[in-house]
Amino acid sequence: MTIWVESSGPASAPTPRVGAPVRGADESGPAGTLDELVRTQLPGLVRYATVLVGDQHTAADLVQEVLLRAHQRWRRIALTDRPDLYLRRMVTNEHLSWRRRWHVRMIRPTADDALVSHAGTGGDHAEHLAQEDAMWHRLEQLPPRQRTVLVLRYYEGLADAEIATVLGTSSATVRSHASRALTTLRNTDPNHLETR
Repeated sequence: MTIWVESSGPASAPTPRVGAPVRGADESGPAGTLDELVRTQLPGLVRYATVLVGDQHTAADLVQEVLLRAHQRWRRIALTDRPDLYLRRMVTNEHLSWRRRWHVRMIRPTADDALVSHAGTGGDHAEHLAQEDAMWHRLEQLPPRQRTVLVLRYYEGLADAEIATVLGTSSATVRSHASRALTTLRNTDPNHLETR
């Protein structure tokens, strides 16, 4: 469905806005379009994808692919109770799909050590930044589903039931992935290894 929206200004022409209506949570009629949902959810989707893939540009590409597919299936997506969670699930599935063919699609960024050796030192970095960087490297080593569960739980703040909806699995499986991931992170923590 194409809707023409009038713009303000003397030389402005109507602009098309494409999309099927979104059902509101408390009404059965149309509450908006895919465009309106994207306007509110795009920053969160890109942020979520960035944490999953570790690169903002790749994340933007991933979200773009998802939104193209969502546009084609919008009439069906709009009928779900939570279209926003459905889009997040599509981002998750696309990420997991990209991880299977990662070596073909991703140019690996250079490690910070190599960049520092070429650029020289600019002074000491704060300790918490070094710990955060080490944590990101340990997160990268986790299997994709375990990493996704941790990102959804601790970065996005979703409950286990919502994570299960995004991943298309049960809450028990979500808890299992989280437990294994946290155990792996504890075992690879240098501070934890020193205190044993």
